[in-house]
Amino acid sequence: MSDDTGPDVLIIGGGPTGLALAVALRQHGLAVTVVDRKPGTQREVRASVIWQRALEILRDLGCADRFTDSGLPLRRAEMYVQGRRIGGHENAMEHTPFPRPLGIEQTAMESLLAERLAELGTEVCWETEAVAVRPGAGGAEVDVRGPDGRSRTIGCRWVVGCEGAHSLVRKTLGIAFEGERRADLQALQINAVPEWKYPVAPDVTYFFIERRVCLIASPRPGGGYRFFSFCQDPDPARVDPPDAAEMRDLVARAAHDPDTRLVPTDPRWLNRARFHDRIAASLRQGPALLAGDSAHMWAPVGGRGLNTGFRGAHNLAWKLAAVHHGWAVDALLDTYSAEQRHTAQEIMRQMRRNLLELPPSPLTLAAMRLLGPVLMGSERFSRRGRALLSELPRHHRASELSTDKGGRGSLRAGDRLPDLPVGEGGKRGGTHDLLAYDRWTLLIVGAGDAIGNDQQFAP
Repeated sequence: MSDDTGPDVLIIGGGPTGLALAVALRQHGLAVTVVDRKPGTQREVRASVIWQRALEILRDLGCADRFTDSGLPLRRAEMYVQGRRIGGHENAMEHTPFPRPLGIEQTAMESLLAERLAELGTEVCWETEAVAVRPGAGGAEVDVRGPDGRSRTIGCRWVVGCEGAHSLVRKTLGIAFEGERRADLQALQINAVPEWKYPVAPDVTYFFIERRVCLIASPRPGGGYRFFSFCQDPDPARVDPPDAAEMRDLVARAAHDPDTRLVPTDPRWLNRARFHDRIAASLRQGPALLAGDSAHMWAPVGGRGLNTGFRGAHNLAWKLAAVHHGWAVDALLDTYSAEQRHTAQEIMRQMRRNLLELPPSPLTLAAMRLLGPVLMGSERFSRRGRALLSELPRHHRASELSTDKGGRGSLRAGDRLPDLPVGEGGKRGGTHDLLAYDRWTLLIVGAGDAIGNDQQFAP
């Protein structure tokens, strides 16, 4: 049976990226259907941190406040190498409404996004599996199987695959998922309340670097820590999650505290994961598009996959809406593919060199012990590290939409607009207060003026 009253956009996958995309599209006035074979929002905690740029995106989607109310601001990070503290740094960034990253788990994220989507008049079709996709010149048809086991066909103008590594949309289109499995690397995780020698601070993240292991202990809402350990992988055939005893021994070794005890949280979260570095050869083919893990994936240190998925959804939604409404030519959608692939490739290169992901060699450990205190004590090094983590400096300067590719200066086409203090209509605020995600805004700088702390703008 065919559904003749299908949506403008059908999204396959109700994870964070799919839900964020659906919210953004609804704000632009498109009719959206989201299908997911799961029985409801995520039951596993999975991703656990949202960085500053993604929080700004959630503000555009009208739900940042509920995220910050449910999450935990992460104020500071402390670094230890072979049991020796080499320094720490604050996480705060300037010129953003969200100076600190947010600790919040995926169970809460998906519930909050689904709640926001329901406010916009759209409910997710849970227990509904997409089984076939047929894109055509003027749209697509998607066969879905509902919770009663019956199949139906949904017609739509656009279909977006947000269903993960084994994307039906990507496979149907025959788009290569280029890359390879990361060899000799696994991640072991547990959510637990520790009894150890380190101060239990609800806003401080600990990093422990030891031979053959990198351990991150990040505070979680509700108490305790997410212990996330990157290790070498001597037995790739082992797929069962670690138990609490294995994680205790690993944490005790990395933290140089043999008396460490771990009390698993409720609900329990123990996980063993291995990784691929992969990216789709294209994120668009006609009316079909890819986003999130369907488009790119890599080792998830620091929640980069989740945060990159949010940025991609934010970028795709306004472009899809502009083309759908006839405000822009079809080629605008191709810039989404080019920009998102460029971003993903850049992050993959950075993750390959990330010392917090790769179990270090003896030489690397010696260098970190020697140079770490100097670097961690450098405000310039700390500032650069905070900026990289926040993702605020990421840009699309190489995009076809950026007209000054050879330009110079600190602010260029393709950059994120800093949230600088401004005055407008006698009120004080920031440049972001003058913007809205669901409309175009022209900011005019007065003749002879430059962007500064007291700059005035007119929308």
